[in-house]
Amino acid sequence: MTAPLLSQNQQVAVPGILGGLGPMAHVQFEQRLIQRNVSRGATGDQDHPVWLLVNGTTIPNRTASLQGTGPDCVPDLVRYGQLLERAGANFLIVTCNTAHGVYDQVQAQLGIPWIHLMACTTSYIRQTHPRMQRIGVLATDGTLQCGLYSRSLSQVGLIPMGFEQQSPWQDLVMQSIYHPDWGIKTTGTQVSTKALTVLEQATSWLKTQGAEVVIAGCTELSVAFAQMPSLPLPWVDPLEVVADITLDLAWGVRSLPLWQAA
Repeated sequence: MTAPLLSQNQQVAVPGILGGLGPMAHVQFEQRLIQRNVSRGATGDQDHPVWLLVNGTTIPNRTASLQGTGPDCVPDLVRYGQLLERAGANFLIVTCNTAHGVYDQVQAQLGIPWIHLMACTTSYIRQTHPRMQRIGVLATDGTLQCGLYSRSLSQVGLIPMGFEQQSPWQDLVMQSIYHPDWGIKTTGTQVSTKALTVLEQATSWLKTQGAEVVIAGCTELSVAFAQMPSLPLPWVDPLEVVADITLDLAWGVRSLPLWQAA
């Protein structure tokens, strides 16, 4: 559903964005908010909604937290979520897929709804690709371990497809995100050629296994895929999906508490 452009004076809800997970995640999300709002007719500053942002770079690594090999990420997610709530946010977007592995623990300590990336993305695929059944997922070990996308997709009858943890392909996906020399978290605004090559090959492998579409199930992958002129499969960007929902909620086209349940 495409919403009509509304003026700033008609904004009914203020988004709170918890970013810095990794460094480019919220930047990419804000760019998508602006791009999607321009596609609705925005032409100037006052045509865009007000939103609040915390660049929460001190939040511990989410995969390490979920695997018990690093500090617990829940306290900082709660602290920054509550900070946005106190500042006036009406709902929360966390620009990290893996963080949704602790969704229930964090949401229980917030007074505003955290919009759930997996629920939104699954609903989007169901609506826009109704004939597709086999859904490829590229994601971190933490996201795979928690079954975030596989559970959400399976609940609506879709078949999730991804790499087994500790498999050679999954190791390469993780390196494309975390490698200290050429990983996406390392290279900043420009994704390395090696990371792009790995992700193209990983997507090709999923296609050979029957995947019909691939989800960029990590915000670093959203950054990388957006820089690739083409992919072996059509791809779904959870950041873009949630950008549209964020605008709908801000302008009152959709109402809370939709899109918060896993």
